[in-house]
Amino acid sequence: MRVSLFTGNYGKSLIILLSLVFSYSLAAQEIDLLIRNGHVIDPRNNIDEPMDVAIAGGKILKVAKGIPVTGVKKIIDATGFFVTPGFIDPHTHVFVGTNQGFADGFSCVSPDDITLKAGITTVVDAGTSGWRNFPLFKKNIIDRSTTRVLAFLNIAGGGMTGFPSEEDMNDMDARMTSLVIKQYPDIIVGVKLGHYRGKEWTPLERSIEACEIAKVPFFLECHLPEYPLDELLKRMRPGDIFSHTYCTASDRECILDENGKLKSSVLEAKNKGVLFDVGHGGAMFHFDIAIPALKQGLMPSSFGSDLHRSSMNSGMKNMLETMSKFLNLGLSLKEVINTATWSTASEIKRNDLGNLAAGAEADIAIISVRKGTFGYIDSKNNKLTGDRRLEAEMTIKAGKVVWDMNGLGAKSLAVK
Repeated sequence: MRVSLFTGNYGKSLIILLSLVFSYSLAAQEIDLLIRNGHVIDPRNNIDEPMDVAIAGGKILKVAKGIPVTGVKKIIDATGFFVTPGFIDPHTHVFVGTNQGFADGFSCVSPDDITLKAGITTVVDAGTSGWRNFPLFKKNIIDRSTTRVLAFLNIAGGGMTGFPSEEDMNDMDARMTSLVIKQYPDIIVGVKLGHYRGKEWTPLERSIEACEIAKVPFFLECHLPEYPLDELLKRMRPGDIFSHTYCTASDRECILDENGKLKSSVLEAKNKGVLFDVGHGGAMFHFDIAIPALKQGLMPSSFGSDLHRSSMNSGMKNMLETMSKFLNLGLSLKEVINTATWSTASEIKRNDLGNLAAGAEADIAIISVRKGTFGYIDSKNNKLTGDRRLEAEMTIKAGKVVWDMNGLGAKSLAVK
């Protein structure tokens, strides 16, 4: 007969002793940064109330009420603000510096210029690179950015090089794509297909083949004018991601029928587990599609911005602006935060992100909810008037303050 060490009086004493040792180790560990008096929203851990957040060594040490301030190196008073995990933008184009196509240093943008001021600590580049040039992307951008940059690898070997090279099926190699994904498993989170004007299903088939080999999601950026929507959604798998959800466009079918109802194929895809990303962009988000779709229950799994030079200077601006739009379209603040954090982390299979669990990297957004009268613009230049806007007061990446809008972490200067 085997006797457990954790049974009887001996077991109880051992458990108490281990608890005391763990508590002592927490107390003994010096806190680098303590965020006090903020309202913490962490959907992954079901937290939605005022709490303190302690950070040590770039990691979350503890989230609790009334954490002692003794020995704390730096204190941030977040009174009146919301404290959340850092936001994740799963649809960006940040491969700057190549000499052809979309990633020519003009259309793409440097992530740190846009993300940190919006509370975004992680972005995913949506197929701007392929298996041929991903190492250059990693060297020039990923390894040098403060923002965490992940990637969907384009099934086209050269990435978003434009037509006709981006449509060359001889360069759509499922095996090579999967090999590069396996070489960089901590960075590449899936395979992307986005720009194809033909009728053959080979590009889609090779994209999904690469996903099957590498065991990653498929990300579909829907610029596929000859692919019927019903058949496209039928071929997508549970966990695959459909971007540019809420729009009408000449190069893809709308998710609504002529009566404004969600098409049956969209509902079937949703029910089988296909995920729907916003993919706002400069031309791919329309209020007249989003409003009825939301009323019929098609909620976004993520707030992908489709960040590039044109979109950030038009109605999209940044992902935080898109979050504000959905807040004013009827989502609760907790739903908006969940979609921008834990839902997106789950979508890209990165459960180490999008939460404030002890031991997680300390990526944090401190945001305000401004009240007033605000105008929001869609991709048709239609305006929605709302009464709330989200703003990033502070962004913390790996325990370090990387954006401070109003000096929450600065020393006060007495001016006489």
